[in-house]
Amino acid sequence: MIPVPLVVCVLGGWCAVYLTDSVLKSSGKHRNSYEAWLGSHGVTLSPFQLRWQTTMFNRLFAYCARINPHALYLWFSSGVVFGVVAMVGSVVLLARTLQQTLAQMTSDSPRMAGQQALQVVIPGVNLPTSQLLYFFSALLLSGVIHELGHAVAALREQVRVNGFGMFVFVVYPGAFVDLFTTHLTLVSPTQQLRIFCAGVWHNFVLCLVALGLLFLLPLLLFPVYSTGGGALVTEVVQGSPADGPRGLSVGDIVTGLEECGVSGAEDWASCLALLSLTPQTGYCIPAASLQPSWAHGRGGDTRTHSHPSMSYKRLDGSMDCCSNNSLTDLCFSYTSPRDKEKEPLRPQYACMPVRKMVTGTPVCRRDADCLAQEHAGASVCVTPSLENQTRFIRVTHPPNTHMLFVGYPPHLQYSVSLTNFVPRFTFLHLDLPVFLETFCKYVVSLSGALAVVNSVPCFALDGQWMLNALLEATLVSVVTDRQRRELIGFFLLLGGSALLAANVALGLWMVTAR
Repeated sequence: MIPVPLVVCVLGGWCAVYLTDSVLKSSGKHRNSYEAWLGSHGVTLSPFQLRWQTTMFNRLFAYCARINPHALYLWFSSGVVFGVVAMVGSVVLLARTLQQTLAQMTSDSPRMAGQQALQVVIPGVNLPTSQLLYFFSALLLSGVIHELGHAVAALREQVRVNGFGMFVFVVYPGAFVDLFTTHLTLVSPTQQLRIFCAGVWHNFVLCLVALGLLFLLPLLLFPVYSTGGGALVTEVVQGSPADGPRGLSVGDIVTGLEECGVSGAEDWASCLALLSLTPQTGYCIPAASLQPSWAHGRGGDTRTHSHPSMSYKRLDGSMDCCSNNSLTDLCFSYTSPRDKEKEPLRPQYACMPVRKMVTGTPVCRRDADCLAQEHAGASVCVTPSLENQTRFIRVTHPPNTHMLFVGYPPHLQYSVSLTNFVPRFTFLHLDLPVFLETFCKYVVSLSGALAVVNSVPCFALDGQWMLNALLEATLVSVVTDRQRRELIGFFLLLGGSALLAANVALGLWMVTAR
């Protein structure tokens, strides 16, 4: 559902802006000066849209268009090839995305949403407010680079650029270039293709550059940040399972989850996923510290660390033998050595102090794994007796003692934020690599999305002009009648527009209705 406070803030802000604009334009005292200020600064205001246009960058565009003409010709000709391929590919991708959306609408599986290459993004709904700065900055950068490509290509083809501008539509920022239409219609269809394809081509190149920086970031930051030595904790959610005196703290370096080694943030997620799917890890302890009688609550020798208690069955069928409000003890199941000759084997249960039990204790899956670890008599593999999908996990973060977690592994995964980069010097900020990494990821996603969406043969997008120029350049000798070519282009644009509209409409419904 769309959060009501967000809608109120957006509508309230635009109403205030539009009301102020109306009051100033209707004022006899301030009207002339206000309209003169808007005209001199290139500012125009309409419902839910604010635009700014300037000519201050025209010299920069002209300078870029004169750099190595032959290289620019090859550059923008490569853009034409990419634009034509992207036009076909975008239609295939949208058709595939529509098919996945329809399948998701009839399925209850939440995993299918993550398989889609394109998704509608609504700030505050499926985009966290903490990520808004990354989102809008990357979107604005992608839009500026897109329009830079159009401007330089146009000047190279002798098409005048009237100006460059930026806008805000509702909450989304963007950019545009104003080309002289008369010049644009006089150049050949091939030249038009170079101009129209330049935007998506530059978005694709920006996507590759950001992707390269993302992979080279460990190398670029190597002099000041190290990687591979563990996952550095940059944030701990207050009140989460990882919070607390013996939990994780900002600056801790996580090196392991049970026997799964953690060398980076990716290992943290993969280890938790692995622990969720594999059976609960056991621990080797001396058999002498266990008394079968305590599994049945009949008491026993107080020299051991087990606590006499009655075992009982939980609702899901698992067994518990500790008090529900115990914060230090955990119920463990095991097979008594004296019962191994009996059939069938009956597990025993003992309530024991968990931290003392697992500190420095070898892990195991069965009793045979403890044979190589025996040093003080026979050892037994004891396993925490927990509810289904619940896991007991030791988090290693030296030099501190293990953090002990009992619960659903995804709860632990989303309790902390981690990074691969560990600062070599104390004055370095922990969040700098996180900022660079996250920003590059957003640039890759948004610049790639702009390249795909603008390539779609759809009315009012670059794909419309790319398709028209392509038809004029290729079908003149096949379809000599211009009206027929325009009719073919119209139906192709109609199909592309319907495909894009269906994806947007269903995408919005999936995001807001669920």
